[in-house]
Amino acid sequence: MRLILMASAASLAMLPSAVTAGTTDNVAAAEARAAATVRQMTPEEKTVLTHGIMPLPLSPNTPRPPADAIPGAGYIAGIERLGVPALKETDASLGVSYVMGIRHDGATALPSGLAMAASWNPDLLRQGGAAIGAEARAKGFNVLLAGGANLTRDPRNGRTFEYLSEDPLLTGELVGAAITGIQSNNIISTIKHFALNGQETGRKFIDVKISDAAARESDLLAFQIGIERGNPLSVMCSYNRIHGSQGCDSDYLLNKVLKQDWRYKGFVMSDWGAVPSLDAALHGLDQQSGEQLDPAVFFAKTLGDAAAKDPRYAARLDDMNKRVLTAIYAAGVDKNPAKPGGAIDFAAHAKVAEDTAKQGIVLLRNEGNVLPLAKTAKRIAVIGGYATQGVLSGGGSSQVQGEGGPAVSVAIGAEGPFAALMQQNYHRSSPVKAIRAMAPGAEVVWRMGDYVADAVNQAKKADVVIVFATKWSTEGLDQADFSLPHGQDALIQAVAAANPRTIVVLETGNPVDMPWLDKTAAVLEAWYPGARGGEAIASVLFGETNPSGRLPITFPKNASQLPRPILDGYAELEPNFAGEAPSKDARLTADYDIEGSDVGYRWFARKGEKALFPFGYGLSYTSFTAGGLKTDGKTATFTLGNTGSRAGATVGQLYLVSRAGSPKQRLVGFKRVELAPGASQKVSVTIDPRLLADWDSGGWKIPAGDYAFALGSDAEHLGPAVTVRIAARSWKD
Repeated sequence: MRLILMASAASLAMLPSAVTAGTTDNVAAAEARAAATVRQMTPEEKTVLTHGIMPLPLSPNTPRPPADAIPGAGYIAGIERLGVPALKETDASLGVSYVMGIRHDGATALPSGLAMAASWNPDLLRQGGAAIGAEARAKGFNVLLAGGANLTRDPRNGRTFEYLSEDPLLTGELVGAAITGIQSNNIISTIKHFALNGQETGRKFIDVKISDAAARESDLLAFQIGIERGNPLSVMCSYNRIHGSQGCDSDYLLNKVLKQDWRYKGFVMSDWGAVPSLDAALHGLDQQSGEQLDPAVFFAKTLGDAAAKDPRYAARLDDMNKRVLTAIYAAGVDKNPAKPGGAIDFAAHAKVAEDTAKQGIVLLRNEGNVLPLAKTAKRIAVIGGYATQGVLSGGGSSQVQGEGGPAVSVAIGAEGPFAALMQQNYHRSSPVKAIRAMAPGAEVVWRMGDYVADAVNQAKKADVVIVFATKWSTEGLDQADFSLPHGQDALIQAVAAANPRTIVVLETGNPVDMPWLDKTAAVLEAWYPGARGGEAIASVLFGETNPSGRLPITFPKNASQLPRPILDGYAELEPNFAGEAPSKDARLTADYDIEGSDVGYRWFARKGEKALFPFGYGLSYTSFTAGGLKTDGKTATFTLGNTGSRAGATVGQLYLVSRAGSPKQRLVGFKRVELAPGASQKVSVTIDPRLLADWDSGGWKIPAGDYAFALGSDAEHLGPAVTVRIAARSWKD
């Protein structure tokens, strides 16, 4: 695996200055320079880069942070004598975190991870990464805790909205593109949370059971592809246990997989409050983050004392420093220091956010072509979702807000230092205002929807009804079920019965039940659409944007279709943001060997189940064809065509459908293309051999046999198969 920083023209165009990753040392040179610096370090200096604080007022007793610290996720002191800068860290993948409003500044909120992934557009994620990286740099941060790459093993996971998809190829390609954009700003990006971090319930003590082969073919493959594509200079390990060991104390994950098999040269930082003991250093952890949240500060004097007595710790300490310094030098953090007060092109970044929202909105239903709406509509009733004020965002450490904070903030009654993270916040982008701008001649009436009878009355008077249905998700809490909260399902049922031209716009971070689906005219999944979400939704509703989003996760009909119909631990544990064990004897296991590597659509294919909406699904205002598939198992070519009357974008999806006579479904290639009416385009994709292989006895093995491939409009609707003979092959990473 190579570890070389790269930057595309698109990402560099987002930078506020002429700083580029192309002027920095590559990793090989950075590693050599880092080794030389380590040789100059005193024993006391060798523990400086291995631990840091969370520079926030968590309690009245929190020590005052250093003068150069910025309120944010983390601070690692530098070594001035050696010209090593402090590391100043901020969340997260969706933009520079609001940190509960403590900094009193704003940042561009990108749409949720699912919205980004629904674009199936790596170039777009690269632009988004470049934008949020530029804003982090302008605020003085040089480390962005981004790059969420956990697969959606359970769609009820509270952090599903932060992550990208249920597929290792799609996730790896997209997260790698985002990381490339971030690091084009001469700052460090992480990839996280390594690994198998599938739920928030009991997140700090749940023990994941999964075979090495199943992990390598699914979740770990997503990280592996993401690291290869994006070259993140840091990996953040996870809270959960794997085979009994915590993610940040896992010799298997950090030493065996990451550093030995993948030959990763960057450093591993802990998640905040995820370090159990000093021995985590021997097991591959390089840096203790947010040390106030751990039982003790293990990587300061305790680590130095151990290194003075034990050659194992001495060698490990040198390696820890070399890895952190390699990242600093490779990113150019020392030569191109980030300074607070930099200029931010908020208008350009808002356009990236809006483009992402537009490409990520998925049209799920459109009966009778009710959409796009005519701008000549006379009376439009808009109901629910605080739609006059803004659009919903996900909660937790990834929360981003623009200048002035949220348009609406609804407290849920959480207590403690992180209570401000546990609020339902709406970005200042009003769908109603955007709808009125699209249809200036229409009378647009809004109702909150608290009173069903009033909503029904307005629906009866309207030419068309648009119901904004919301479901909030957050770090720290999983979803109890797939229903919409606050009686919204009943509201939609009643409104749709009163007016058959009812359109539902979903703002959710997870799949939801749709008991009202057959009664509605149209359904849009808008996810959490970010800083310009209202404008993006209106643009799709009125046809200025032709919807092109494709689902990056499966929407099940109900929980019984999932590998674990009941979320592990949900019934027994009291939800809490920290996810701490209720007692030292608490035990909780997630058996991922049930589905193994068959995550999401692969599980549905294996079980012969039909989803409510399958992975890859999405409608358009035009029509497309896909055909002419030719492949040798290494590359594939096919032709995509627009047979309708509108310009639009489609996503060619290539699936493996059988191997050696046995059914086996895997996405092996994809390509998003924009097509004018009547146009067609021949595209080519490269097939990663790992997607055809099994992990076996420490390496990849492709069995000899006939391999069948098919193009699909989604994972359930596949075209004719093309079969090729592939020879046996074995190799190691």
